[in-house]
Amino acid sequence: MRLGRVLGVPIYVRASWLLLAAFVIVWYGPLARNMVDGLTELGGYLLAVAFVLCLLLSVLLHELGHAITARRFGIGVKAITLEMLGGYTEMRSDSPHARADLLVSLIGPAVSAVLGVAALAVGLVVPEGTIADQLAFQLAWSNLIVAAFNALPGLPLDGGRALRAAVWAITGNRNTGSRVAGEIGRVVAVATVALALALVFAQIFSVFSLVFTVLVALTLWQGATQAIRQSVVVSRLPKLNLRTLARPVFVVPTGTPLAEGLRRAADAGHGDASLAVADTSGRVVALVHDAAAAAVPAERRPWVPVDDVARTLDAGRTLAADLAGEDVLRAVQANPAPSYLVVSDGVVVGVLRTADLARLLNS
Repeated sequence: MRLGRVLGVPIYVRASWLLLAAFVIVWYGPLARNMVDGLTELGGYLLAVAFVLCLLLSVLLHELGHAITARRFGIGVKAITLEMLGGYTEMRSDSPHARADLLVSLIGPAVSAVLGVAALAVGLVVPEGTIADQLAFQLAWSNLIVAAFNALPGLPLDGGRALRAAVWAITGNRNTGSRVAGEIGRVVAVATVALALALVFAQIFSVFSLVFTVLVALTLWQGATQAIRQSVVVSRLPKLNLRTLARPVFVVPTGTPLAEGLRRAADAGHGDASLAVADTSGRVVALVHDAAAAAVPAERRPWVPVDDVARTLDAGRTLAADLAGEDVLRAVQANPAPSYLVVSDGVVVGVLRTADLARLLNS
C-alpha cells in the first residue's frame, strides 16, 4: 500500500508489516498493563498501537537517512518500502564511488542509534512507571538493537554494504566487495541461528523468539545469496557481445506456412536459426516465438501461418549489434521479451534469445 510521499520519495508498506503490527499489539497490549500503574485493558492496547506507530516512524527515519544521503551523491531514489523485518530504500542507480557507498550505508544505523539514545534520554527524565517511560524504554531498546544488528558486516545488512564499500576502496572492484560481504552475510545468518539456539537452551529466549530469529536469519541468507549471485552476473557482463551471442535468423514472407518456413530454413542449412517474418516490402516485422512454434503439432504446421506463432517487433525489441556488457542487460530489462532482433546499420545480424542470455550469465 502506498502511504504517500516524504521529501518527494514514495513510501510503501507491505502487508507483512501489518501482520507484525497486529501481532505486537495483541502480544504487548496485555503486558503493558503490568508495566504501567493504573493502565486499563484498553489503555494497554492503545499503548501497543502507539509503540507500533513509533516503531514504523523509526524505520521510516532510518530509510530516509539512506535516501537523503544518496541524493547528496546524485543517486536517484525510487521508493522506500516498509515491511515485517524493517524496510529498504530502492535506488535508481549504484553509488558512483566507494566513499558514497560507505556513507549511504552507515547513515541508517547511525539514525537508529541516535533515536535509541534520544529515547533513553527521555526515559531518564520522565516519571518511572508511566506511559511515557514505558514507550521510551521500548523505543530505546528496539532502535539500539536495530542499529547494532544492522551494523554487522554482512550483506544485505547496512554493515555489509559498508564492508562492500571498504573492499571496493581497497581493491578498486565493487563486484569483489559484493562477493566478500555476501559470503560474510551467510556467516552472520548462521551465527544468528546458533546464538538464538544457545539462548533458548539457556532459557533466555522463548520459542517464539527463536522462530522470529530464524525468520530473520533466513532473510539474511537469501539476501546474501542474492548479492553473491548478482556479483557473479556482473562479473560476466563483459562477455556480453551481441554479434557473437546472436543466433542466425532466417527470414520468410508473411503468410508462409510454419512447415514451409521450417523446411526452407533446413534446406538452406539454417535448421537451428530463428524464423523472422517479413512484410511485402521485405522488412522484418515479427519474430517467430520458438516455444509457440514447437507447441504446434507436426500435422497442423502446413496449415498454420508463421504469423500466428510470431510476435510483432514492438519498440525495444530491436537491439543494435554494437551493444555490449551492461548496456545489453539494461535494454533487455527495459523491454522483457523472449527474443530480440539484432541489427547493424539497418541490416539484420541475427536474433538474441533471452534464454541464451540467461544461460551465459548463470552458467
